[in-house]
Amino acid sequence: MTKASKKVRSEKEENMKLKPLALGIALGIVWGGALFVTTWISYYTGYGKLFLEVLAQSIYPGYTISPIGSFLALIYGFVDGLIMAALIAWIYNKIAKV
Repeated sequence: MTKASKKVRSEKEENMKLKPLALGIALGIVWGGALFVTTWISYYTGYGKLFLEVLAQSIYPGYTISPIGSFLALIYGFVDGLIMAALIAWIYNKIAKV
């Protein structure tokens, strides 16, 4: 393998890596936003109430289907999404090296 081909291979491997923090922030925004919007929809219409009661109330302490609960869900969802996506990206990067 020549020096130039090693450099190209190294650049390709670097491009295939996921950035854990960037993916974490993106998924945190999406998951936190989804919980926030779903809470408000459920608060006004009752739609998604079962989902929120089963999932969110059992996972996120203090969460309720209320205006205050929507902001709590936004924070919980952001932190949850950030941690999980960063962990997934980190694991992917470790496996992709093999």
